[in-house]
Amino acid sequence: MKSPEQPEVGKLNTLKRILAAARQAFSDKGLAGARIEDIAQDAGVTKQLIHHYYGTKEGLFVAVLDEASDSIMSELLGLEVDSLEPTQALRRVLNHFFDQYTQDPLMGSLALEGIRYHDAHHTPRNHFLEQAPRLVHKLDGILARGAETGVFRQGLDPRLFLATAALVTTGWFTNRYSTAALTGLDTYSEEGLRAWRTHSADFVLASIAAPGPSSA
Repeated sequence: MKSPEQPEVGKLNTLKRILAAARQAFSDKGLAGARIEDIAQDAGVTKQLIHHYYGTKEGLFVAVLDEASDSIMSELLGLEVDSLEPTQALRRVLNHFFDQYTQDPLMGSLALEGIRYHDAHHTPRNHFLEQAPRLVHKLDGILARGAETGVFRQGLDPRLFLATAALVTTGWFTNRYSTAALTGLDTYSEEGLRAWRTHSADFVLASIAAPGPSSA
């Protein structure tokens, strides 16, 4: 006989179902088009329960963004790069920025919707921003190692590097129309994905290379 689910475990499973259904809805229809009633039906709960846990549709949307950003940051912080030489270490980080979007087909549309929402609303700091100093510290260590060995330029700001690297690598997904128009590549094709993955990492690494011969 199957043992009854513990109350706390049952609640966590319910929240996971709600967030998964909401993630799909917000990715497909955006914040304006998604309906709490549909999310509740897909999650197998009542809309009253969703309002109980998240308050409003906007509150649920922020929770979805928070969960996604927390996952993104946790993966980046967990990358094992200390044993790699500086250029290889950064290339792995840059490729991971890109790969997170290819591994999760919902992330691009969700990121776009999140950008629009944060631009128009004052929202509390999420887990991504709270953990960002740890990622900056991780990148600073790689940049410092590269500067010491003469591979990277001296005095690089890890915060500016992080912002630039993230924008360049993920722009393929968050600015599909302009990128496709300018490159002539289909942003959904395997050819386009391979081309931008390589180009974006090469471009960022070239921008911080020390003057003169350097390893790549």
